[in-house]
Amino acid sequence: MKWSTTAILAVFLTETSAFMSQARRNHVQLGSSNTISSKIDLQKIPSSTYSSRNNMATVDTTDTEYDVVTVDLSDGRDYPIYIGAEFDEKQAGEMIRSHIKGNRALLVTNDRIAPFLLEKYEKLLNDGGDIKIDTLVLPDGEENKTLDVLNLILDKSLELGLDRKVTFIALGGGVIGDMVGFASAIYQRGVNFIQIPTTVMAMVDSSVGGKTGVNHPLGKNMIGAFHQPECVFIDTNTLSTLPDRELYSGVAEVIKYGLIRDAPFFEWLEENMDKINSRDPDALRYAIKRSCENKAEVVKEDEKEAGVRATLNLGHTFGHGIENGSGYGAWLHGEAVAIGTAMAATMSAKMGWIDESLVKRTYDLLIKANCPVELPVDSPMNRDIFLKTMSVDKKVANGKLRLILLKGDLGNCVFTGDFDEEAMKETIDEFVAECKGAQ
Repeated sequence: MKWSTTAILAVFLTETSAFMSQARRNHVQLGSSNTISSKIDLQKIPSSTYSSRNNMATVDTTDTEYDVVTVDLSDGRDYPIYIGAEFDEKQAGEMIRSHIKGNRALLVTNDRIAPFLLEKYEKLLNDGGDIKIDTLVLPDGEENKTLDVLNLILDKSLELGLDRKVTFIALGGGVIGDMVGFASAIYQRGVNFIQIPTTVMAMVDSSVGGKTGVNHPLGKNMIGAFHQPECVFIDTNTLSTLPDRELYSGVAEVIKYGLIRDAPFFEWLEENMDKINSRDPDALRYAIKRSCENKAEVVKEDEKEAGVRATLNLGHTFGHGIENGSGYGAWLHGEAVAIGTAMAATMSAKMGWIDESLVKRTYDLLIKANCPVELPVDSPMNRDIFLKTMSVDKKVANGKLRLILLKGDLGNCVFTGDFDEEAMKETIDEFVAECKGAQ
């Protein structure tokens, strides 16, 4: 039996936002953190098959105040991802300011985050006294990820007379991070920027790797640029005020890493999802760190998404179709990706590429993470809308749609245009069978 969108969203919103327990403070000096550098080469597999990293998902029990994952790029462009809980404000300010090259910075957030965090970050960045911090608050929501709203950042920068030495700072979720990153890529042909993600989605995915952009009415993230940040600063304590629905949405991206390349991490998630849902600080910190390590290794291998990096888009082609076809803002990104991941697993099984047991494990873990795995009865989606929106996906090459699909054992996937189109259409038809748009 299918539910309506209202009923599905009610499940996410029945409980008020849970609050994380305070992580134990350790009093480790700034220079003595546990540094983890992503230096392991990807296993080479024939054609475009990408294999599980069976040696990667060991729980790190190092007793440090924060972790550092390094995004290892060429030409001296490496940058750190700082991951911790309840950073001392003086320490946090010093860490972030050390990545600001000039004496001006523009701190950009949205109208939902601003009441909780803007004053705090403005103060800790100003405390050094040597950098002038200006601020800008944008409207929240995927529906505001547009060129018009992006222009507000450019307008503010020009009004303030900010020059090429300015650093833009994104304080918020994926929408803010993508827009501020894109603004920094095009303002005066490129200025530095820093990511301070405040959602699980942004922490584990969008803040890392330099993909920036805005939506177009005909396609998601179709206008943008690759532009790497100077650093990513993750304070997991900011998740304490994150609504449950957004927490669950972000976990969909965490599950992705286990499915496509890190089987032991998937198994760890199966055993620890209840802890993540209850915001256990240690479980959250490990899940975020492990996700960042996976993302950093892929970005090192394929910064501009010519091959292996595309596999990080498991479920995204179907998911972007759902977001666009339903109207931006109707679904959170991770919710649409969760349904898209279920569709990708279903299609993979139809072609005999994975066992039904893996399909079941995929559905079970998504459901355990409180992620949707089907479209509601009042969805406008139908086969034509899916095919139309998927045809303008960024992974289309020479007019041919390419998908990320699961193949083989857990932790393996392919990025390919060589798939059974009938299996894809059958999968779409099954998922939209009871939708209003398909009647």
